[in-house]
Amino acid sequence: MKNVLLVVLFSTFFISCKKEKADLIVINSNTYTVNDNFENTEAFAIKDGKFIAVGTSKEIQANYKSKNTIDAKEQTIVPGLIDAHCHFYRMGLQQQKVSLEGTKSYDEVLDKIIAFQKEKNLTFISGRGWDQNDWEVKEFPTKEKLDKLFPTIPVAVGRVDGHALLVNQAAIDVSGITKDTKVSGGEIIIKNGKMTGILIDSAMDFIKFPETSNQDAIKGLLAAQKISFSYGLTTVDDAGLDRNTIELIDDLQKSNDLKMRIYAMVSADDQAQINYYINKGITKTDRLNVRSFKVYGDGALGSRGAAMREPYSDRENHFGALIYAPERYEEIAKQIAASEFQMNTHAIGDSANTWMLKTYQNVLKDKTNRRWRIEHAQIISSKDFQNFDNILPSVQPTHATSDMYWAEDRIGKDRMKGAYAFKELLNKYGKIALGTDFPVEQVNPFLTFYAATIRKDINNYPENGFQMENALSREETLKGMTIWAAFSNFEEEEKGSIEVGKFADFIILNQDIMQVNGNEIPKTKVISTYVNGEKVY
Repeated sequence: MKNVLLVVLFSTFFISCKKEKADLIVINSNTYTVNDNFENTEAFAIKDGKFIAVGTSKEIQANYKSKNTIDAKEQTIVPGLIDAHCHFYRMGLQQQKVSLEGTKSYDEVLDKIIAFQKEKNLTFISGRGWDQNDWEVKEFPTKEKLDKLFPTIPVAVGRVDGHALLVNQAAIDVSGITKDTKVSGGEIIIKNGKMTGILIDSAMDFIKFPETSNQDAIKGLLAAQKISFSYGLTTVDDAGLDRNTIELIDDLQKSNDLKMRIYAMVSADDQAQINYYINKGITKTDRLNVRSFKVYGDGALGSRGAAMREPYSDRENHFGALIYAPERYEEIAKQIAASEFQMNTHAIGDSANTWMLKTYQNVLKDKTNRRWRIEHAQIISSKDFQNFDNILPSVQPTHATSDMYWAEDRIGKDRMKGAYAFKELLNKYGKIALGTDFPVEQVNPFLTFYAATIRKDINNYPENGFQMENALSREETLKGMTIWAAFSNFEEEEKGSIEVGKFADFIILNQDIMQVNGNEIPKTKVISTYVNGEKVY
């Protein structure tokens, strides 16, 4: 009997020695790998920040050992989520400013500004988040009340989409603009011969905001990271960053303070910045990828700045506008096409989409796999869908469910047929990248999932969903938030799915988002977020 026990112990020790060491093992899970076959699995092993094996719990336990093992107890795991279009840095800075999201009237906006200033006592008040379309009176506010409340302190607060700004007279005076200031690619709203305090698109650039300190910038980036990790985001595509911010991000990542992976779209507003990055070439680390430029084609639909082929249905003889002269887009596109960089252009109105698709075609000609993107692709003329065969659509599903209450009034029934047409765009290109555009919309990616698949608001409106012919399936949506988003960043070989050799970025959820009743999707919560196999939330 003693000899038999020794043999058993020796055999157990021998088998254990044969097992490969892993830094982390996860077993008994309901894992959606999002690989080519969209397979489910139970377990995986991680070493040195990457997946080294994927399989059944029995297989993983038989071949790997680790001091750290997670028994997922049938909980759902998906790859770390990628937000293909957001404003990560801006959202972080916003945590230090007055938040006006969800306000239901102009008076509520004023009350929030008053309370904020009472607490902060700033010399310049800024913030964002108001949306006149959520108010009973769906008209732009005017500055008279702000002038009385803050006669000497400049106030500048942005609309939720970042394409309109409400300013008081003190902000106007310190910035040196008048009702006669010439604006290209935007508008100073005038009423009865006077400035109302509303500036649209490029007119906002005249306002002189205080410089952001390095300390506040760092605080903003770290705040944005904390919020994003709590929602299961492990990569964010920040749409429009300047050189200083990109270099600060790189420094914080190198010091291991910033663990978020960032696909940085360089702001193309500054020609010197375009020249710098094209001459420098692509910057690629495990956490930072600088290989694209963000260009603004037009404004937003909510502020009537989106460039339309025909007048707005609710404002006579108003078409919106391109941000730059048409020939400027071709200049930018030619310079980028001659490099390895990607061009990602904000285009919401049908006219902006037509012009940018045409510009892309003219400069790319027969070049394939450039993966140039149209960001938002919100309103498309029927004949323009065919032009997405070589142009990648990057859309934000919650824009559809935020705009659905008033969009038809703004553009009319006929143009709505080509609006928020995610399925048609997917069918043309074969992939679609999904994001939120936060802080324009909420950070929560499960609202993105819900809007893409169920196409309702969280109050179950409309009963049968909004333009359901353009809803995405759950599989398509998860791909759009993982592997297809990675593809849009030229990163599909390193992330976006749970496969051997890829970064060990994954999240554990409180429910099976692929099977739960559709109305329950917004209740999805992240239990844990892992980047490189390290728990970050």
